[in-house]
Amino acid sequence: MDIKRYLLIAASAVLVVMLLSEWTAFKTERATDIPRERIADVDLKALSLGEQATNTSVSGLPAADVALGEDIPNVNLVANDSAVIVEDTHHNHVRVLTDTLDVVIDLDGGDIVELALRKFPDAIDAPDIPFMLLEQNTTRTYIAQSGLVGPNGIDNGARARYQASAQEYQQKPGEPLQVDLQWIGDGSGVRVSKQFTFSPDSYIVDINYQVRNNSQKTWQAVPFAQLKRDNSAAPNADNSGFGLQPFLGAALTQPDERFTKFTFADIADEPFKKTLPGGWIAMMQHYFVSAWIPNPDQSHNYSTRHTSSGFNIVGFTSPAVTVNPGESARFGAKIYAGPKDQYSLAEISPHLDLTVDYGWLWWIAQPLFWLLTQIQSVVQNWGVAIILLTVLVKGAFFRLSAASYRSMAKMRKVQPKMQNIREQYGDDKQKQSQAMMELYKKEKINPMGGCLPILIQMPVFISLYWVLMESVELRQAPFALWINDLSVMDPYFVLPLMMGASMFFMQKLNPPPPDPMQAKIMQWLPVMFTFFFLWFPAGLVLYWVCNNLLSMTQQWVITRRIEAEGN
Repeated sequence: MDIKRYLLIAASAVLVVMLLSEWTAFKTERATDIPRERIADVDLKALSLGEQATNTSVSGLPAADVALGEDIPNVNLVANDSAVIVEDTHHNHVRVLTDTLDVVIDLDGGDIVELALRKFPDAIDAPDIPFMLLEQNTTRTYIAQSGLVGPNGIDNGARARYQASAQEYQQKPGEPLQVDLQWIGDGSGVRVSKQFTFSPDSYIVDINYQVRNNSQKTWQAVPFAQLKRDNSAAPNADNSGFGLQPFLGAALTQPDERFTKFTFADIADEPFKKTLPGGWIAMMQHYFVSAWIPNPDQSHNYSTRHTSSGFNIVGFTSPAVTVNPGESARFGAKIYAGPKDQYSLAEISPHLDLTVDYGWLWWIAQPLFWLLTQIQSVVQNWGVAIILLTVLVKGAFFRLSAASYRSMAKMRKVQPKMQNIREQYGDDKQKQSQAMMELYKKEKINPMGGCLPILIQMPVFISLYWVLMESVELRQAPFALWINDLSVMDPYFVLPLMMGASMFFMQKLNPPPPDPMQAKIMQWLPVMFTFFFLWFPAGLVLYWVCNNLLSMTQQWVITRRIEAEGN
């Protein structure tokens, strides 16, 4: 039995399986969506309020399982099965323009029902159309909700109705912008203002409530915040069955588990309910994330649930707020809605940067990403940075690769002697193996020498895969010639074909497998990899092509030297 050859095949098979697993876990943004109309110009879906549940409390906090409605948690009221239909009219929304965001706020509830990222075009050929992260229309429902429930909550049963001093607000350069919504009120003497603060060049929105109790009774309510999304695919999704499938779902952080993910199926099958200190809860998709970040000095009841109408809701309720007669209170939370910039996210809240999901090899991927960004800051081209990173990684593994290629070259050199042994002991496998081992010992060949270096390098290859797939910096980043977006596939398949050709020529430098079946498997590997890589992002294929070319050059030089030594 040729142990080395079987191990090489096994190693290649493992690599194929690992790549296929990532292939089904990610997805490239390569289709251009039809620009969607603004929320004010389309009919909103009806907001259904009133899904029955129970009311409990934990340690003085409203429990995570007290969410009654499809939209609002109810902590004290009897369940109401009636539905409230909110009509969409033009005056029911205000629009906020900042240097980074284009936001629409619904005056019924004060929810963010549309949020576009002005610095991220929806498509490379539509630079004037911003990418829509949050929206509520016939295409998708994905909104950020917040409110007050409980004994005196203004969102009990139906959403609070607000009024604004203007229909559109625009941020002045370099200055913060505050948008105040005034609760219409119920005649009780309690005044509530919902304040949205937009900072310059930021994707964070501070949402605070200012409560003034002018009544004769104590006022108490429970703040909540949540993200509501349907099961629709992410924008620019490719449902053809090819390409990479990015993670789409929710995530939060826990003291004993820094990063917990939930697919929509997880949310439907097993809702999450837990009281946690500080923290955050997010909705993730490829390149972008939205996350609620409550007061870090309090404990909050986090929960996920799937409603009877098919929506996925993830959020939290905070400790009840009590305002005595004649007193005021201010409280709230932050929401981040923007790109997965891991360095910015790390500064916002602990472990929020893990929404840039590098998988279990994050400890390798993060240093690689740092190195990639350092190179790019000098060369100012992400494609060139990928090439130089490949050279550095290849240099780090130079000696290890050299040992592998020397072993292969020696195996190639003694191939005629190995063939003679097989012919001499064709019917006696035991004697054939003994003769092979004696030959290996005599020629100082380690039959495992060609396999181990490849296996050791696999985690680095997979880590680079994650880095190139998850980095929003590569979204719509041009390289050269026909490659104007490294995050999508090569439109002319030039790089995948180059990758397949380089694998084919690398095989020619290796000793041919003695077994016909093994030989056929090895011959088909370049074809298989080429097919898989046809739909991979150009940045990833560029890395693989460069790595193959460097490996082929190193292997050719070492093989020539080994063969020259025998002459």
